[in-house]
Amino acid sequence: MAPVFCRDLHQPLLPALPRRATTHAQLSFLRAAAAPCRRSLTTASPRTPRLPASATTRDDAVASLVNQLEHDVAHAKHLDYVEEEEEEELYNLPGDAHRDELAARWREIQGRDDWAGLLDPMDPLLRSELIRYGELAQACYDAFDYNPSSRYCGSCKYPRRDFFSRLGMPGAARGYAVTRYLYATSNFRFPSIFPQSRAGAKIWSQRANWIGYVAVSTDEESARLGRRDIAIAWRGTVTRLEWVSDLMDFLRPVADEGLPCPDPEVKVLSGFVDLYTDKDPTCRFCKYSAREQVLTEVRRLVARYAARGEDVSITVTGHSLGSALAMLSAYDIAESGANRVAGSDGKEAEAALCVYSFGGPRVGNAAFKRRFEKELGVKALRVVNVHDNVTRMPGILVNEGAPEMVRRVAETVLRVPWCYAHVGVELALDHKRSPFLKDTLDPACFHDLEAHLHLLDGYVPATLT
Repeated sequence: MAPVFCRDLHQPLLPALPRRATTHAQLSFLRAAAAPCRRSLTTASPRTPRLPASATTRDDAVASLVNQLEHDVAHAKHLDYVEEEEEEELYNLPGDAHRDELAARWREIQGRDDWAGLLDPMDPLLRSELIRYGELAQACYDAFDYNPSSRYCGSCKYPRRDFFSRLGMPGAARGYAVTRYLYATSNFRFPSIFPQSRAGAKIWSQRANWIGYVAVSTDEESARLGRRDIAIAWRGTVTRLEWVSDLMDFLRPVADEGLPCPDPEVKVLSGFVDLYTDKDPTCRFCKYSAREQVLTEVRRLVARYAARGEDVSITVTGHSLGSALAMLSAYDIAESGANRVAGSDGKEAEAALCVYSFGGPRVGNAAFKRRFEKELGVKALRVVNVHDNVTRMPGILVNEGAPEMVRRVAETVLRVPWCYAHVGVELALDHKRSPFLKDTLDPACFHDLEAHLHLLDGYVPATLT
């Protein structure tokens, strides 16, 4: 895995790992070296080349040199091919090694038993799946155009049809096909969340920002996974951590924010719902809200594959702000019934729904947690760095860790609008205990998604004594 870089500062948290010589650099050098020699075969050269001892003529020497260079270039190309094969093998190694096991255990890995007995020690199959979905979330950052000088700032840099291959993810390219891009807008200006182009009137959109994608597993990948998987990845923020304060607001009833809910006590942070539900009828990209886009696509895909009699799962992932949107959209999918459809036998089929979140804030109150986990049965595994302040907000004063009596008084008697609770199961990581990451004082590095993935890869429990 590549070294971890702190976004914005570009300071490596992980020292460069020893690896083979950089074949792309070799290839460029060899091509540059071969060029003048090839020209000497067709044009006169005023210089006298240095002849090898075994050469008897100038032409023989040049031909020998060109042949050697062509051999080196072919060898470098072969190394590139081998390196690409190794990257594919690296992506698929856990799945190939446990192919039958994953197909048999996928419901357990997706949280059927709330990951009991899988976290400490870390189950290797779960770890590989967490890293795989984390890479799908990381793809949102890598594909996002946040260059303010670009007229396409705020959009995705690559088309859907070759999204993963353009990102250099051959395993994901073979495993998933992106079926829809997700766009969001906001009636409020959040520059730390929605970067805008400074290219003037020629920009691609005045109000829209690319916020994620929906992908579905291919037939080959579905056979490996044991089911047809619908993956939803939400983009986090690509700037500093000011987005947290930008979105700080009070809890409001979900039903008042346009989401279906029979319980008026279920509340979420209204700033998150604004991003999820806002739309702009004048914009072709966000004519429909992010909520409408994702629900429409999920319903279409679930209906398509359930009609074939296939087992279907919906896996939602995201980092930072993307984690909050992942939790909110998973709740909405379950509450609205987008994961339920008539099956091939006429009975109702329900797609398993799971969230893998990374470095996410709290989204709602204790009633939201109860509705999410117990009544709707949505499964969520939160991967956090214990030193990351984003995961402690909002709700620093009153949260799920406060005594139950304090929470009851705050919510029901004082009715303060800032009593928050995390949902799901927490997997705590600690970069200070990892031998693979350097320590740093920069809080943005504590929050970095690549750091989380490195910590998963070399998992050390945060509570290790």
